[in-house]
Amino acid sequence: MTEATLAVVLGALFAFGTYLVLRRDVVRVVWGVTIISQAANAYLITMGDIAGSVPVLSHHGPPFTGTTDPLVQALVLTAIVIGFGTTAFALALTYRVYEEHGTIDLEEL
Repeated sequence: MTEATLAVVLGALFAFGTYLVLRRDVVRVVWGVTIISQAANAYLITMGDIAGSVPVLSHHGPPFTGTTDPLVQALVLTAIVIGFGTTAFALALTYRVYEEHGTIDLEEL
């Protein structure tokens, strides 16, 4: 049941992001790209393991048997940080386009 729910949510996120990318407003395009990248991050997390396993081994206490590969989580954490930076840069460029041309409509530019 959890996997089906996640698949529906990820599909909805990809569809909404694609809808926003196809708009004429530059800000909506930027948010569409951001939503698609976050949906890809959630997809990678679901590929790692969502069974609730322990992601990091502890050197204290008894050894854990069910562990999750921390590489996927480190990759997604890095992607989130880079995504925030890219979104901020794209929004700053959008503001600069608005200052220069007085509009952010792609067909009027």
